[in-house]
Amino acid sequence: MDTIQYTDFEKIDLRVGTVTHVNVFEKAIKPAYQLTIDFGPLGTKKSSAQITEQYTLEELIGKQVVAVVNFPAKQIADYMSECLVLGVIGSGNGVVLLTTDKPVANGMSIA
Repeated sequence: MDTIQYTDFEKIDLRVGTVTHVNVFEKAIKPAYQLTIDFGPLGTKKSSAQITEQYTLEELIGKQVVAVVNFPAKQIADYMSECLVLGVIGSGNGVVLLTTDKPVANGMSIA
C-alpha cells in the first residue's frame, strides 16, 4: 500500500455518531442494512453497511460508530449513502464495527 502524507489524513473527517434507525436493505446485492446515524451538530446521515453477519437490527440501535462524514454521497441501488461506517474486515464472520469503549458526544472528531 502506498504511503500517504499526514496532510492527506487531515482531509478525512472521522466522527462518532449514534445509530438511531436501521432497516434491512432489500435491494442491496450483498446483505446490508440501511443505517440512520446521529452526528450531533452535523445532523443525521444515512449509510449502507454490510454488517448483517455480526449484528441484528435491534443491537445496532443506540450503538456508537465511527464514520467518515466528508465523502460525497454514493448511490447504492435506490439509496443514497452519505457516510462510510468503519469496521474491521476479514474477521471470518463479517465486518466488526469500530466503536467507542465509553459513551461520547455525537459528532466528536477522531484524533
